[in-house]
Amino acid sequence: MGMMKVSLNSWLMFDHAERYFPDTEIVTQVGPGLRHRYTYREFSHRTQQLMHALDYLGLDQGTHLATLAWNGYRHLECYFAIPCTGRVLHTLNPRLPTPDLEFIITEADDQVIFVDESLLPVLERVGNSLAGVRQIVVFAEGVPESSLPNLVSYEQLLSGHPTRYPRREIEEETVLGICYTSGTTGRPKGVEYTHRSTYLHALTTTSGAATGLGPQDAGLAVVPMFHVNAWGAPFASTMVGAKQVFTGPFMDPSSIVSLMVDEEVTIALGVPTIWAGVAEELTRQQVKLPHLRFVMAGGSQPPMALIERYEKEFGITLVQGWGMTETSPVAALAWPKERMRAWDADRVRAEVRIKAGLPLPGIDVKIVGENDEELPSDGSSVGELLVRGPWVIDSYRGGATPERFTDDGWFRTGDVASMSPEGYFVIVDRTKDLIKSGGEWISSVDMEGDIMAMSGVLEAAVVAIPDEKWQERPLAAVVPRPGAEISLDQVRSHLLERGWEKWQLPDRLELLDSVPKTGVGKFDKKVLRSRYGASSPPPA
Repeated sequence: MGMMKVSLNSWLMFDHAERYFPDTEIVTQVGPGLRHRYTYREFSHRTQQLMHALDYLGLDQGTHLATLAWNGYRHLECYFAIPCTGRVLHTLNPRLPTPDLEFIITEADDQVIFVDESLLPVLERVGNSLAGVRQIVVFAEGVPESSLPNLVSYEQLLSGHPTRYPRREIEEETVLGICYTSGTTGRPKGVEYTHRSTYLHALTTTSGAATGLGPQDAGLAVVPMFHVNAWGAPFASTMVGAKQVFTGPFMDPSSIVSLMVDEEVTIALGVPTIWAGVAEELTRQQVKLPHLRFVMAGGSQPPMALIERYEKEFGITLVQGWGMTETSPVAALAWPKERMRAWDADRVRAEVRIKAGLPLPGIDVKIVGENDEELPSDGSSVGELLVRGPWVIDSYRGGATPERFTDDGWFRTGDVASMSPEGYFVIVDRTKDLIKSGGEWISSVDMEGDIMAMSGVLEAAVVAIPDEKWQERPLAAVVPRPGAEISLDQVRSHLLERGWEKWQLPDRLELLDSVPKTGVGKFDKKVLRSRYGASSPPPA
C-alpha cells in the first residue's frame, strides 16, 4: 500500500494548462492601445519550440539562462521552457545599479540572456560582464542593431522547431531558478529555488488561505517578472489555468486601470506605491471594477489610509501579504478568520488588514528576543521574525552569510515584528530602518503610515539622521499632493493627534517631487540616507 511517486516539477504545472484550459487567454500590453493575445494551447506549442531551440544551442542541463525582460508572453515561455528542459531560469532586474548587475551575471555564470529589445541598452552598459555569455536572444522578429555580439532573434530561434517536446523526468530537488536579493545593503545574494519548492509555493498560493486563484480568475501581476518570479504568479496561474494579463513595460496607473477594466481582472498583485497611484487614477477616471475580487499588496506595509480608501471609496478589499526573496516569496496573507465576520470594518482593519498576515499552511514563524528565546504572542512583545518551511531557503548560493540561519533550521529575516494572540504578525520595521533615539526605538514604518494618512500627502518615507545628543532623530521626506502645502509643524501636530509622543516626532522635513524607489517599487531609504547625510545601517 502507498502512493505514487510523482516528482513535483515544472512539467506538472506546464502540462495541466494546455490539457484542461487550451482556450484560456494570455494577454500582453505591447504598445499604447495594442495587446497581444493567444491561448494556453498556442503558448504551449511555442514554449515547446523553445525547448527544442535550447537543445539546438547545445546547452547542457543545469546551465544558467538569464532573462532581462518585462512582463509578457515571451517571458512566460522562458519561465517554463528553461526549467522543463532541466536548465536554470535566472531573472535579471534591469533597474539594478550597473555594478550589481555585472556582479550577478558573472556570479551566476549565465550562458544565454533573453532580453527585451527595449532593454538592450541595459546590456550594453554591462558589457564587461558578458564575456562568458554565449548567446543573446532578443525578444523581436528580427535582429536589431546593437553593439553587442552573438545576437539572435527570438522568433527566428523558434522558427521551424517542432511544437511537441518529449517530457523530461526531472528530480524535484533540481534547481529550477535563481533570484538575487535586491542588494540594498551589501552585495546581492543568490537564492536558488527547486522544482519542488516552486510547485509547493504555487499550490499553496492558489489555496483559499492565500489568493484562492482558480480557472475562473483573470490575474494581473503588476509585480515585475524579474522580481522574485512576480511573486510566483506566472507559475500559479499556469498551474490552475487562470487567464493571465501582463503589463509589458506599461506600468503607469492609466495603463493598469485600462487593463483591469478591459480584461475583467479578478485578482491583482502589486506593491503599495502601485496601488496608491491606481487609487488616484480610479478617482480621476471615476470607473468601477465590478469583477475585481481583491488586490494584494506586498513588498512593504500599505498605509492604513490606503486600505481604508480602497474599501470606502472603491468598495475593494486590499489584503496585505508578506514574504521575501528567501521565502519564494509569499509566506503570509492577512485574511480575517471566519468568526471575525461579525466584526465591524474598523476592527477588521485595525486587527487584521494592517498586519503582515497569518502564515500560510506549511510556513512556521516565531518572534525571538536577543538570546533567541521565543517571545509570547501578546501583540506587544517585539523581536526578530524567524521563519521556516518547504519554500524557505536553508542557505544562500555560495554559502553567503551563514549567520542568517539557526542551527535548528530557522531563517533570520531581519524583520522586527510582534505577533497577536490570534497569530497575526506585524512588521514593526526592518532592523536596519529602526530609529534609535535616546536609547528608545522609533518605527519608521509606523510613522510613514501615519504621515501618509494626512489629506495633503501622497508619499512619505522616514529615515534616521545623526544627532549629537540623542544619537538619531527622524527625518520625514514627504511628497505633497498637487496644490497642497505641508509644513513640519503640520506633520508634528498630525502625529500628536494620532498618539505619537513629542520625543518621537520628526525634527526635519524634506519636501520631494517623489520618494526614490528601488527597482521593485519600494522606498529606497539608502538613497535618502545618502542624500541627507543620514545614519547608514551596517552592511547585511
